[in-house]
Amino acid sequence: MDPGLWGEIGQASLDTVYMIGLSVLFSVLLGGPVGIFLVVAGPGHLKPMPGLYRIVGAVVNIVRSIPFIILLILMIPFTRLLVGTSIGVTAAIPPLVASAAPFFARLVETSLREVDRGVIEAAQAMGARTGQIIWKVLLPEARPGLLAGITITAVNLIGYSAMAGAIGGGGLGDLAVRYGYQRFDTGVMLLTTALLVVFVQLLQWGGDRLVLRFTRR
Repeated sequence: MDPGLWGEIGQASLDTVYMIGLSVLFSVLLGGPVGIFLVVAGPGHLKPMPGLYRIVGAVVNIVRSIPFIILLILMIPFTRLLVGTSIGVTAAIPPLVASAAPFFARLVETSLREVDRGVIEAAQAMGARTGQIIWKVLLPEARPGLLAGITITAVNLIGYSAMAGAIGGGGLGDLAVRYGYQRFDTGVMLLTTALLVVFVQLLQWGGDRLVLRFTRR
C-alpha cells in the first residue's frame, strides 16, 4: 500500500463518521415519530386510525423492501435536487436516511408495543392525555429498547455507507472501491474493512453500555 494514501484513509474515515452521524440523526428524527404513530394509531391502542395506519404501514414496508443499492439509484434525481449533486459524502445521506428511517420506525414500534399494558391503563385512569402517555410513559419505559434500536440502525448504516461507495458516495466504501477493487490494492481493501469493523464494534459497545445503564433491574 502506498504510504501517501494514509491522508486519504484518514479523510475517508472522517467522511464515514460524518455520513453515519447525520444519517442516524435524521433517521431517528423521521423514523421515530412514524414508529410512535404506528403504535398510537394501531388497532386497540390509544387512538386507533385503521385507514391511516394501513397507509403508513404499507409505505414503510414498501420502502424497507427496496434493496439499498437500487434505492441509491432511484433517488439520484431527488438527491441531486436536494443537495445539488448525486456524488460525494453529502449526496449519500438522503438515500441512507430513506433506507434507515423506515427500519428504525419498525424498531420503535416494536419497543413501544413491549411496554406493559397495565402501566398505560394506569396512566389513562389518572386522566393522562395521549401526548402525556407518549412522553411520560411509553418513551421512558421503552428507553432501553429505543437505544438498542438506534444502535442497530447505526450499525446497519455503516454497511449501507460502504455500499454507497459503489456509486461515488465517499467514505471508506468509496476508497475500497477505487483502490481495493479497481486498482487491485489488497492492502487498502483490508485496511478499510478493518476500520469498518472497528467502527461497528465501537458503536455496538457504546450502544450496549447505554442500554445496560438505562435498563431497570
